[in-house]
Amino acid sequence: MTPADFKASLSAAAPADVAAPLAALWWAAKGQWDQAHKIVQDEDDANSAWVHAYLHRVEGDLGNAGYWYRQAGQPAAKDSLESEWERIVSTLLSAQR
Repeated sequence: MTPADFKASLSAAAPADVAAPLAALWWAAKGQWDQAHKIVQDEDDANSAWVHAYLHRVEGDLGNAGYWYRQAGQPAAKDSLESEWERIVSTLLSAQR
């Protein structure tokens, strides 16, 4: 699955066979922010923290975004939200294989 395929899947049901960070991105893209946060808030892996940081960044909560970027071992994002989305999805999809 490519990032484009992932975006295309947004009209379908939430993918059951993907890791928590991808499921959270799916819910966020559907506008279900609370559900997206619930999925990654209790996860303790770096990819979930990265997605959590991204969610806070999109919402404009830069203080919490910075915290979660540090938890993920990621530098604070300087690229566009769309570019970061593509980078996160590509990384997570390649890890699924």
